Order: sequence, then C-alpha cells, then structure tokens
Amino acid sequence: MPEYKAPLRDIRFVLHELLEMDKHYASLPGAEEATPELVDAILEEGAKFAENELAPLNRIGDQEGCQWKDGEVITPTGFKEAYDKFVEGGWPSLAHKPDLGGQGLPESIGIMINELVGTANWSWSMYPGLSHGAMNTLTAHGTDEQQQTYLAPLIEGRWTGTMCLTEPHCGTDLGLLRTKAEPNGDGSYAISGTKIFISAGEHDMAENIVHIVLARLPDAPEGTKGISLFIVPKVNVNEDGSLADRNGVSCGSLEHKMGIHGNATCVMNFDDAKGYLIGEANKGLNCMFTFMNTARIGTALQGLAHTEFALQNSLAYARERLQMRSLTGPKAADKPADPIIVHPDVRRMLLTQKAFAEGGRALAYFAAQQVDIVAESEDVQQREQADMLLSFLTPIAKAFMTETGFEAANLGLQCFGGHGYIAEWGMEQNVRDSRISMLYEGTTGVQALDLLGRKVLMSQGESLKGFTKIVHKFCQAEVDNQQMQPYVEPLQAINKEWGELTMKIGAAAMQNRDEVGSASVDYLMYSGYAVLAYFWARSALVAQQALAAGTDEKAFYEAKLATARFYFKRILPRTRSLAETMLAGADTLMDLDEDHFIF
Repeated sequence: MPEYKAPLRDIRFVLHELLEMDKHYASLPGAEEATPELVDAILEEGAKFAENELAPLNRIGDQEGCQWKDGEVITPTGFKEAYDKFVEGGWPSLAHKPDLGGQGLPESIGIMINELVGTANWSWSMYPGLSHGAMNTLTAHGTDEQQQTYLAPLIEGRWTGTMCLTEPHCGTDLGLLRTKAEPNGDGSYAISGTKIFISAGEHDMAENIVHIVLARLPDAPEGTKGISLFIVPKVNVNEDGSLADRNGVSCGSLEHKMGIHGNATCVMNFDDAKGYLIGEANKGLNCMFTFMNTARIGTALQGLAHTEFALQNSLAYARERLQMRSLTGPKAADKPADPIIVHPDVRRMLLTQKAFAEGGRALAYFAAQQVDIVAESEDVQQREQADMLLSFLTPIAKAFMTETGFEAANLGLQCFGGHGYIAEWGMEQNVRDSRISMLYEGTTGVQALDLLGRKVLMSQGESLKGFTKIVHKFCQAEVDNQQMQPYVEPLQAINKEWGELTMKIGAAAMQNRDEVGSASVDYLMYSGYAVLAYFWARSALVAQQALAAGTDEKAFYEAKLATARFYFKRILPRTRSLAETMLAGADTLMDLDEDHFIF
C-alpha cells in the first residue's frame, strides 16, 4: 500500500531559510500573528490531518469512484466524514477575512496546507479546493449583499463552490458558449444550458453548492466580449440566509475518466435556474480570471503533489527491493542482491523526482508570497511589481510543474518495474491522477501562448525582465563566491540567453504570427527550467552557509547540494535542445498540408 508523510523538514527549509517568510509576514499588515511558531504549529496539524484522515482514503476513492443516481452523487466511503472533520478543524476559513468568519491568515499559509492535503488525496482535495476560487471571485467582484449571503457559509465550509465554464461544443474557446441568462424582472436571471467537466459539481459532502457560471445575456455581443458571470446556487437562499427550495440545477451524469475517480466530474444541466449577476454585464471573463488564476496556482500544486507522492514511495521501494549487484561490487554482501537504489539509473530517476519536488515547492511558495503581497501590501509599487511577477510566473508554474509532475509520476512507477503497473502499489493511480493536471485550467499549449504571447511579447518583454532582474541581482551578489560558481555561471548564461531567444521569437512573429504558437511550449518549458535553476542556486547557497556555520543536520544540507549539482548537470541541459527547437520556425509545423496527413 502506498503511504504519504508530509515533507515538513523541506517545507520549513523553503519557508524559514530560503524565502524568509517570517520577514515577509512581518511586513504585511494584519499578518503579524503568523510567527514561525504559529506557522509550524499549523503545518503540524495539517500534516496529521493529511496523513491520518486523507491518505488512507486515496486508494478507496480510486477503487469506488463516485456513484450517480437520479441526479444525486454519492462520494466514496469516508469522503464525507473526512470533509466534516475538515470543517470542524476550521481549515476552510484559514486564509479569509475575519469579518466574514475567516481566521485572517495570509493566503500563502492556505497554499501550504493545500499541498499537504492534495498530496495525500488529490481527488478529495478538489472539493474544498474549488470553493476557494469561488470565494476569491465573490470577494473581488461580488456586491456586499452577495458576499454576506454566500461568502460566510463558503468560508465556514458548510457550502462548497464550483466554476462552470466548458460546454460540449467548446473547450478553451469560451467565445463559443451558448448558455443563456434571461432577466426575470426582479434582479435575478434564468440560466439555461449545459456545462461539462465540472469538478465537484454535485456531491453529498455539503448542504449547498454555489456554482459560478458563465452565460450570455439576450443582447450580448458575439464572442468573449458578450460573456457574463453569475452565481447559481444548487439550493436557493432566503433573505435571512436559510435554505429555500431546490434550484433548477442538476447533475445529468458523471464523466467516466482516466483518473481522479474520487472526485465527481459532472455534466451539469441548468434549466431556468435562478442566478445573480457578478460584476458588470458582458465582463464575465474578466471576473472569471480571478477564479482561473487561483485555480492555476492550485493546479501547479497538483504537479508538486504527484511528484512528492512518487518520490516518497519509489524511494522507499528502492531502498528495500533487491535486484542484481552494483557494477562496482556488492553493497549488501549479506543479501542475495543489492537494493536497487545503488544502481545509477535508479538514482537518476529518484534524483529527477527530488529535484522537481523540492525545486517546484520553492517556486510554488515564492508565487504564494506574491499572492500575499498583491492582496495585503500597503505599498502600491510593491503590489504592482508582485502582480506582474505573479502574472508571469502563473502559467510557468501551472504548465511546467504539471508536465514535470507527470514525468515524475511515470519515473516513480518505473522505479517499481513491473510492480509499478500493479494497482496495489499506488503508482499507476498516481500516473492516472496526474494526467488531468496538464489539461484543466488551460492545457500546456494554452498556458504557453499566455506566457509567450500575452505576458511576454505584449508587454514588450517587461514581465520577463521583472524576473530576470531578480536572477541577475542574485548572480551579481555571488559573483566572487567561488563555491557558487558551478551554479552562478550557468545561471547567468541562461538568464542572458532567455532574453535573446525572446527577442528572436518576437522578431520572427512580426513577420508571421504562427511563430509564437510554434515556439510557445518549448519557450515555456525552457522558462520553467530556468526558473527552477534560480531556486536551486539559492538553495545551494543556503545549504553552503548552513554547513559553513556548523549544523546538526549535515546530511540534509549535503543532500541539497548534491541535488543542486544534479539539477545543473543533468536537468538544466535540457534547455539546449529547447533553444534549438523554439527557433526552428513555424514552417516546420505548418508546411504540411492538412490533407496530406495520410494514415
């Protein structure tokens, strides 16, 4: 049976040593109570809940799945009871404002807890996870009355939330959506249409579900400029906040899917369902991006979750599994064979997972810092800089971390050999569950276009410079540190090349806009490797300083240095081929006539 142990030591390394979150929290108004002691205590309790309540349900959720009958959904055994304990523990309210029942802690602390919960049981984590985006959307765009009606029970956890975008005939191209919103004459609207792929759209874990729905008003313009956003509760709500009659919302069926079986992925039918406009008419897509950006950071954590899960289980297996002898002579002479961890190729797989898990955690928590600053800082310039940095990093974190998460999940399975293909070890489930992460909240290709087209080229490279300047300052500070040269020199080189490649693609795109699409995914992956190189260089510096100062955890810091060396020598060189392919030109993709794709 697979197991999960919260990686608290590495989380504390990132928080307290790498990112110095204590100073970060001290600089934010209202976050003064988030002392290292309090944060550590929250993480300890979150770890207990994840390990003891959620991890044992992970395989159960995969085996049982959700059951649909007459529009109602029954979640797997233990899911509802775990959710009740989650609510009782106050976890949904952790990072929300006190005036609506929240605990007032920074968003980044909630993101850390989401890592623990998601790694233990990703399918379960999606039920409260979608609520978080709904809450952020209501906080940013809802009226005072809407916030009073819907936010408090969502924050408390009595209700959950969803996002309803996709329809059968349109996936990412939301300009094609057909769901209608007809005015009722009393300030409400009658919402009619069908939405698909709605995670946690129907379940038995909460008394109400608040759907955030995209729809068109009767006089709406065509395309994305004619989309509005609505609140549509599963159960209508009286003026005093009590529940009224059932709304015209139902689950038509459950999707039969490759993984995340424990989460209800629903076809949702809206039949003159009563809804309420959020924000301005025909500006719904702008409002929805509040939800989407939240969800994309959450999906980046999914990549981290599957990487961490694969690493923990394949490492434990590699230490125990006996196969063959080491090429340099027996390492366990008293046993019939050596544990497979002695073999170089197994080390390659384990170190790849470790590099992506620990590097990805640093990236995710750094992004979480920017979320805090955007939300809470009183310094306007600091907020603007953090917002640009977060905007730049979000598509990288979402797409790169899910791509490497899937790679790590497959490497975890590979470490088990044939046993990895067998269900009882949990590795094949981890692969299946991880595959969706590269699809929802915008595929890798969509994230890549967002990064290169919208974030970088449309800003004339300013968003890229916001990050490369950070890297440049770090390298300049360590330019005379001889111990750091194995990291600083290649990091300086890739930081410079990053800008040069961007300029070449931009110049080519002025002649042919397909150049952006042809280069975008390679550009995003190159960017991801460059970003992680920065965090691994910083991690190496912290480890060197700790060892020089004398530490009781010598093995921990030596492992950091070994993994940093591995990353720079074995992973970062992948950028060499990406630099070639992103400049190969659109003609290599577009010259073949579509009629000539012959089978």
